[in-house]
Amino acid sequence: MTFRAGFWPSAAIARLFRQLAASAVDLVFPRSCLACRKATEAQDALCPECWRSVRFIERPFCERLGTPFPVDLGAEGLLSPEAIANPPVYDRARAVAHFEDGPVRRLVHRLKYGDRLELARAMGAWMTRAGDELLTGADVLIPVPLHRGRLASRRFNQAAMLARVISEQSGVPVDAFSLTRIKPTPPQVGLTRSQRAANVQGAFRVPPQARLHIEGKAAVLIDDVMTSGATINAASRALLRAGAARVDVLVFARVVTG
Repeated sequence: MTFRAGFWPSAAIARLFRQLAASAVDLVFPRSCLACRKATEAQDALCPECWRSVRFIERPFCERLGTPFPVDLGAEGLLSPEAIANPPVYDRARAVAHFEDGPVRRLVHRLKYGDRLELARAMGAWMTRAGDELLTGADVLIPVPLHRGRLASRRFNQAAMLARVISEQSGVPVDAFSLTRIKPTPPQVGLTRSQRAANVQGAFRVPPQARLHIEGKAAVLIDDVMTSGATINAASRALLRAGAARVDVLVFARVVTG
C-alpha cells in the first residue's frame, strides 16, 4: 500500500494507533498465563503446560447433559444413562471443560472471588466456541442471577460478565433483569444432590412485567460452573413457566462424575 505525501487514510491511522496501543499494553502488562502467570506468546492465553492440563469437553458427549462419553459410540445425538433416568429441565447443556483442580478451578475462583474481572474476556470467548450450536438460533442470553444481598457484597455477577462477552462475540443480546433470584439460598458446597435441589426450590422468578421479554424466546442460561445442575434446573423451570420456548445452558466448567 502506498500513500501520497501528507496523506494517510483513516484506516491506516487507526491500525497504527492499535499497534502502538498493543505495544504499550505489552510493555506495562507483559503477556502471562492466565492461570499460572508464566510468560506466554499471546495475551489472554494459557501457557502450554496449563493448556495441556485442562480437560476440555469435546464430542462424543451426551446430547442433553453435554457430559463426555468414555468411548466413542459411533453415533451422534445419543443420551447418557443419567439423562434418561433423570432428564433435566433444560433442553441441552454445553461446557468448555471439566471443573477440577488446576487451571480451570483457578480461573473460576480468581474471577469470582479474586476480582480478576479481565479473565471474563478469555473465559467468555472459550464459552462462545463451546456453545456455538446453542447460540445459533438463540434469542436471548440469561445470566444466572445472584440474590441482591450477595450481589451487594460481591459487587458484580460473574455470570453477567461472561454473558456480555458471549453477546459481543455471538450477537445474541443479554437480558440480565428478567430472571430474578428471590430466595437468599446458602452455599451449595457440601450438600447432597437432593439437598441442593431443595435448597434452590423456588429461588428464581420472572416477574409478571418481564414475561413479555421471555415468552416464545429461545433462551440460553449462562453461568460459570455447573455442579449437580440443581441451580440451573431451578432457573430453567422459572423461565419455562414464564413462557420461554426453549432453555439451553452454557457454562465455563462443569463437574463430571463417573
